[in-house]
Amino acid sequence: MSKKNSNVNLKNKFENFKDLSKIYLNFKKKITLLKRKSFLVAVSGGPDSLALAALIKTYSYEKKIKPHYVLIDHNIRKNSSKEARQVKSLLKKKQINLHILINKMAIKKNIQSNARNIRYELLGNYCKINKLRVVLTAHNLEDQVETFFIRLSRGSGLTGLSSMKPLSDLKNNIKLCRPLLDAKKKDLIKISKLTFGKYFNDPSNKNKKYLRTKIRDLKKPLSKSGIDYEQIIKSINNLASSKETLDEYFNKIFRDTVKKQKNKISINLKKFHNFNEEIRMMLINKSIKVLKKNYYNPRSKKVINLIKEIENYKYLKSTLGGCIISKKSNILYLTKEKK
Repeated sequence: MSKKNSNVNLKNKFENFKDLSKIYLNFKKKITLLKRKSFLVAVSGGPDSLALAALIKTYSYEKKIKPHYVLIDHNIRKNSSKEARQVKSLLKKKQINLHILINKMAIKKNIQSNARNIRYELLGNYCKINKLRVVLTAHNLEDQVETFFIRLSRGSGLTGLSSMKPLSDLKNNIKLCRPLLDAKKKDLIKISKLTFGKYFNDPSNKNKKYLRTKIRDLKKPLSKSGIDYEQIIKSINNLASSKETLDEYFNKIFRDTVKKQKNKISINLKKFHNFNEEIRMMLINKSIKVLKKNYYNPRSKKVINLIKEIENYKYLKSTLGGCIISKKSNILYLTKEKK
């Protein structure tokens, strides 16, 4: 497809493609509700993020806004910097200026998890410098299901299994928005190809050592067995609805059980021990989030192990999620771990 035709598609809001026009209108509705005139658009070069870049570019033509497009180069793979420049060049053809941020921190273990944390840290810093309040990512329907299975495999409770929220909090009053959670990957690939003519595949997406890759490979056999992702999404949404009810109940428990004092949090253990494991996990996770402002919770297994340790009368101190956790009498104290 010619450059001219591609640009017409963006300015005409994909009106020549009924299925994609419907996706854009749904996307537009969500973005408009944010009531912002500028966003940070997280780009990777894959079909999902390039589709997001195309959709927000279309939205910018219609609403006269100026998004910031940002790619994080982790320098983990040999050709990552070259690929980042290729993505920048590809977007430039559509009048999209891509900012490349280079991660200078070495990532040697828990690569995907640490890379994700660093990515949000760098994106958050960019937002702070440029006075932006919303980060847009291209998480989609398939990502929702994969995350559900990952958390299921790790023994997550209701909070984890209800999966990703369309809107959540990062640090410094910055919001993370996922406007494509109900979009199918095949449609995002179509938008990406239509607009840019190509996209880039991350080799790590096929690396069998990563749990997400193993789960992604389950899609075809599940579908052949009559279990479609659309059905799983319905269950995820039902769990999310149940979680909203639980959250109202839990927030009352949290206010009654947990106290924040400057750089320290205290948990009343007499009350803590009266709750079931799910509520105890939620109390620990939220306490760490409030203190450290982490985006992700610690692994469920680690939280469960901590709860078991706390029940031992000999327990004195341990660390979790960047916090030092200590017990004195009937109070559990959380303070920030010094780096």
